[in-house]
Amino acid sequence: MLLPHGTVIAIVDGQHFELFRNAGNEAHAELAPLPMPTLDSHNRSGTGQHSHPGNHADSDVSEGAHAIAAVEWLNAQVLGHKIDNLIVIAPPRTLGEMRRHYHKQTEGVLLREVVRELSGRKAPDVLAALRA
Repeated sequence: MLLPHGTVIAIVDGQHFELFRNAGNEAHAELAPLPMPTLDSHNRSGTGQHSHPGNHADSDVSEGAHAIAAVEWLNAQVLGHKIDNLIVIAPPRTLGEMRRHYHKQTEGVLLREVVRELSGRKAPDVLAALRA
């Protein structure tokens, strides 16, 4: 896959949010890590899950809230013209939650979604997953 210069790769799971930017050119991508933003994952109302004491769904609610917080951050960056091309890599459940909250403009800059768990991986592993 050709990866345009400046493309942001967001790797999200239920607890982690990592960002890379292609600092290379389209044919020879070089992923550079970006600083981790601070997310506000206290908004649990949009996850479609309900939690109460003794409910094992608490972790599902937290994971959903984290996914929503990541999407809200990405939406803000796209709307602020700080992200022009985006790739999202996430496990199925996280990606499903994220899709429900993409802004239309975020959908417009989304080049690709990769359904996979890659949190904590180094840039070469991420590039290999994008090429697969």
